[in-house]
Amino acid sequence: MPPKTARARVATLDDEWAERWERAYASGDLPWDIGRPQPAFRRLAEGGLISGPALDSGCGTGEHALLLASLGIEAVGVDLSRTAIQMARSKTRDRGLAATFVVGNVLDLGALGRTFRSVIDSGMFHTLADDERQPYVTELARCIEPGGRVFLMCFSELTPGAEGPRRVTQAESHGAFSMGWAVERIIPERFEVRPQFMQNAPHAWLATITRAATAE
Repeated sequence: MPPKTARARVATLDDEWAERWERAYASGDLPWDIGRPQPAFRRLAEGGLISGPALDSGCGTGEHALLLASLGIEAVGVDLSRTAIQMARSKTRDRGLAATFVVGNVLDLGALGRTFRSVIDSGMFHTLADDERQPYVTELARCIEPGGRVFLMCFSELTPGAEGPRRVTQAESHGAFSMGWAVERIIPERFEVRPQFMQNAPHAWLATITRAATAE
């Protein structure tokens, strides 16, 4: 039996991915959940580079969307984990902020039924299999306004060893966003992680990618 395409797998991924992430949140095995935004995205947001409305794709417990909300930017977070979304909504109430969190699949962002000026991807892209990358980029194109920007941070091949998620090269990012996009820049960064999981901050690439002003 031939393998399913990424598009055909959306329904099964809802179950498979949800189970995987629910197990992670139940166990507390969350190296990325540091209780605050990644410094790279804080710099971007506080520097006025992230415009609203903004989408946090694979938002986890919501720190980046909540950062944007604290700066007066309309923010929506989407994640497949119901537990993560519940935690994000609880933080929203506790902090007295206005942000929206939705249980959903990043391979079906069109289901949100709206468009955004900016998209944040903090560690989502590097979790995808090869045959899921292009469908994900297609979904980003469906939900971002022409001229809008994606700010994407992923593990880079400079991170030693095999611990953590797969590594992504600059060439892979350029290849994924080759049609209808302009990769403005890719710069080296570091992910902050909980120290009990990784001793050293993993190397990352931070990409700024613009959707073509005219649809192709």
